[in-house]
Amino acid sequence: MSQAISMVDTFDPVGYSAIPTPPEGFRSGFVGIVGRPNVGKSTLMNALVGQKVAITSPTAQTTRNRLRGILTNDQAQIIFVDTPGIHKPHHELGKILVKNARMAIDSVDATLLVVDGSVEMGRGDQFVAELLAHSSGPVILGMNKVDQQPEDEDAIAPLDASYQRLADEHGWPLVKFSALHETSLDTLLATLIDQLEPGPYYYPPDLVTDQPERFIMGELIREQILLNTREEVPHSVAIAVDRVEEDTKITRILATIHVERDSQKGILIGKKGSMLKVIGSDARQQIQKLVMGQVYLELFVKVVPKWRQSRSRLEDFGYRVEE
Repeated sequence: MSQAISMVDTFDPVGYSAIPTPPEGFRSGFVGIVGRPNVGKSTLMNALVGQKVAITSPTAQTTRNRLRGILTNDQAQIIFVDTPGIHKPHHELGKILVKNARMAIDSVDATLLVVDGSVEMGRGDQFVAELLAHSSGPVILGMNKVDQQPEDEDAIAPLDASYQRLADEHGWPLVKFSALHETSLDTLLATLIDQLEPGPYYYPPDLVTDQPERFIMGELIREQILLNTREEVPHSVAIAVDRVEEDTKITRILATIHVERDSQKGILIGKKGSMLKVIGSDARQQIQKLVMGQVYLELFVKVVPKWRQSRSRLEDFGYRVEE
């Protein structure tokens, strides 16, 4: 990420004056990116937009909010809606995430169903496909992670065939690509544009996300927790960016990391604060790319027991059923 992310609240909020008139034949619309957890949805959105607007990690269910990434070229403006992975929820937070993902299916102009092309289609893929079968808009089946397919063509054939049968069953176009290595994304993009109707610019052409800067800061901190800590910690973490102070030389940020148990707090802090120092240092480097300047980041860790089961706590941390 070599540039600062343009934010909605940085342009004239009155009348969207920065939005031009589109050329003839211009297409636009909202495209939902849906699928099982950990199939590469956020990596794909970042690759398509060309900047990091969603955090990624090897941990499943990294995405918690419906994130919008905006791609504008000479032909179209596509607003990608990156959704949490659809899975069987085990707590109130999980129920909200899955409900929001399912609501997104009904509120977009087209849907991209992303699957893991390195393995055969599973029951989770079939479940999501059945949800999309009732969608009123067009659906594209995207086989991601083809770079991880086996080298033996005899082993690849059954993988491809399992998804081709799914595509044929529903009459969906099928596109193979690698989000990580950004291969065949031009083909995917052309297919997506073909599914959209002629339309206006919804956002200024230079905008790449509609998320506020403070939200992105919190997500970048959470990303480093996902990358640096054990599996028992990541899903129990919520970030609150308590204060942001900016001057000409530096941006000072105060944030609190909320966990559910004292043992998780101990893991995050580490021996003599070593883990918290690593998380803070890595997050600060990412936030500096966001704001294009020096950052001072101060982190605190607070225990809030069973916050994922509390509707009021979830709302305090920004997790609610979206309209």
